Amino acid sequence: MADAPTVTEQLASDAVRRHDPEIRGFASDNYAGVHPEVLTALALANGGHQVAYGEDDYTAHLQDIFRGHFGPRAEVFPVFNGTGANVTALQSVTERWGAVICAESAHINVDECGAPERVGGLKLLTVPTPDGKLTPELIDLQAFGFEDEHRAQPQVVSITQTTELGTCYTPDEIRAICDHAHQHGMAVHLDGARISNAAATLGVPLAAFTTDAGVDILSFGGTKNGLLMGECIVVLSPERVRAMKHLRKLSMQLASKMRFVSVQFEALLAGDLWLRGARHANAMAQRLEAAVRGVDGVTIVRPVQANAVFAVLPREVSERLQKRYRFYFWNESTGEVRWMCSFDTTEDDVDSFAAAVAAEMSGH
Repeated sequence: MADAPTVTEQLASDAVRRHDPEIRGFASDNYAGVHPEVLTALALANGGHQVAYGEDDYTAHLQDIFRGHFGPRAEVFPVFNGTGANVTALQSVTERWGAVICAESAHINVDECGAPERVGGLKLLTVPTPDGKLTPELIDLQAFGFEDEHRAQPQVVSITQTTELGTCYTPDEIRAICDHAHQHGMAVHLDGARISNAAATLGVPLAAFTTDAGVDILSFGGTKNGLLMGECIVVLSPERVRAMKHLRKLSMQLASKMRFVSVQFEALLAGDLWLRGARHANAMAQRLEAAVRGVDGVTIVRPVQANAVFAVLPREVSERLQKRYRFYFWNESTGEVRWMCSFDTTEDDVDSFAAAVAAEMSGH
């Protein structure tokens, strides 16, 4: 009688039936798999016992790695996901009556199911922006009433780098925001879900637009750049932050087997993997923009400054394309769509998709 298949063999066989690894899309950089170097690091961290809840050797070493990027005062707190990182970080720099000024398009306002307000217990004060970026002048639309007991008190400015609209702040722009916020007694939080893409675009170290610009606390994204799971809260101004370790636990963001979150960030940041992946994703977005810009009926509506391309084309064309390639409508009313590239997007992926866009528009 033949030996029964092992669990690993069975899973491998089942996975082939459930998942075709040749299928690619442009919906989100979260759709991509795990970078092979990260998988290798996870395997190396496995085996044996390590102290739980962040007292392991990998998490201890991660402090030095992040300080190498953000300076000697940086403190890193691994968490499970981006919403958890944002909510926990914002809680640490607000009082119960505190409010956060952010762009109307900010992820914390649009895509976190109300978690900052319902879970974090803080008020969001939103500002319309043409390009997803705040300025000191836009911040002042909400930075008032500091002694008004009837108004939630503005205590934090939150910016996203790169923004939800694919735009990128320069270091000088962030420095101006930080100086302005600090003059009002407010802290500055940076949602860095795509912080690596921003550094790749700007061609500067991570500290240039965070620590050196005056940012007080940030959420460092990893899953959009090749990690399996996990993000990090990075405290840059410890004097402005309180009770982070308690808030992390209270917010259900304390991983028991934290070594497996930390070792992924070690693989990402100890060398240049973070930058290689981001540069590649950005380059693929530039390639896609160049390929479709000349297609009659396709309009690129926002500057391509990282790994996102925003375009408007006839809705029926987009709907036909979606049957072959996954992507999202960004604005249902205008027909604007968003095409995202990732660390594993290939030139063939881009060229095939661009050819499909051209063919559909030609038929249309």
